[in-house]
Amino acid sequence: MILDTVSARRDLLDRSTTIAVVGASSNPMRPSYTVFSYLRTRTRFAVAPINPTIAAIDGVAAYPSLTAYAQKHGAPDIVDVFRKPSEVLAVVDEAIAVGAKAIWFQYGVINDEAIARADAAGLDVVVDRCIKVEAARFDGGLSTSGLNSGLITSRRRAV
Repeated sequence: MILDTVSARRDLLDRSTTIAVVGASSNPMRPSYTVFSYLRTRTRFAVAPINPTIAAIDGVAAYPSLTAYAQKHGAPDIVDVFRKPSEVLAVVDEAIAVGAKAIWFQYGVINDEAIARADAAGLDVVVDRCIKVEAARFDGGLSTSGLNSGLITSRRRAV
């Protein structure tokens, strides 16, 4: 199902515990590093980098593929995708094969065929959204524009 409402995305994050970040980078200048680091240090999620070209990011072991990750930890709840749109069909196929529950396409990662394939396979699908921004805003930190979300309380939700 395509999760195109705020409440649907919040529900997905609320019921998830594990996130595999495909294309995570060890370069602090890359958005895929910033998102991985934020999720790992500021949220309750167990986050793993998926990148065949690196061994670890900030001491967290990287996996060369979703398959390698799933063999050790089981299927991730969410596969967060930082890949070129032309490369995401393979990521979707692997996410389906390992039994992932959801796939999250970051800003600009839009491939209609991949989205349709993931949806048809029964995965929850988030398109053209940043998981870091959404997680921060649901915890009272940001809106989609990066500003204060206007929540009544300044306290973070209990983790």
